[in-house]
Amino acid sequence: MSAEPPKYYRVRTELERMVSALDEGEAVPPERALAEQFSVARETVRQALQDLLVEGRLERRGRRTVVSAPKLVQPLSLRSYTEGAKEHGRVPGRILVTFDDMVGDDLMCDALGIPAGSSVMHLERVLLADGVRLGLESTYLAHSRFGTLAATFDPQTSLYAAIRAEGVAFASAEERIETALPSPREADLLETTTLMPMLLLRRRSLDAEGVPIEVVRSLYRGDRVAFQAVLHH
Repeated sequence: MSAEPPKYYRVRTELERMVSALDEGEAVPPERALAEQFSVARETVRQALQDLLVEGRLERRGRRTVVSAPKLVQPLSLRSYTEGAKEHGRVPGRILVTFDDMVGDDLMCDALGIPAGSSVMHLERVLLADGVRLGLESTYLAHSRFGTLAATFDPQTSLYAAIRAEGVAFASAEERIETALPSPREADLLETTTLMPMLLLRRRSLDAEGVPIEVVRSLYRGDRVAFQAVLHH
């Protein structure tokens, strides 16, 4: 005789069925009603709901818990965030946080292929899709190469398009993806909590001559964004 599954898994399974039958934006019943419906403690319901919130199946809107929009699936490629969002029918947007010069440390300058202590441009923006905050992106550029962007670049537009307009073509990139938790500042900028799992991307892009173009650190909400790669043998 097979053992009965734990209450938590039973509740989660039932909630997944319930969510699948609802449309985007529709609310699920409150915790108290769900606990009565499934004859379990509210803590059991809360745990199952939290799992679906982290997975991006549900989201909080005020005091309601509603079915969320599908995750934005971004390709792992040399295209910009703007291009990826538009391809999936989403409206990209940005909120400027920082756009200034800094003195690069040894590691940053080495990654950018410039002398230690050189001036580095730092661009930090919150990334939006349909007005929802999805990610926090910090880009570092050698001022000696891209200093003119300080006067000509509109932070609300695609940085990659601006770099290409300078006659620089992206040829390759090294990228690493791992999981992380946001700092209090990052969580505040992304309108979430420090307990929300994040996808942390670190990228270093090169031109056709192998000269570094940028170093990027991007933090994406794990409940709102997924990444996809196309592999060939």
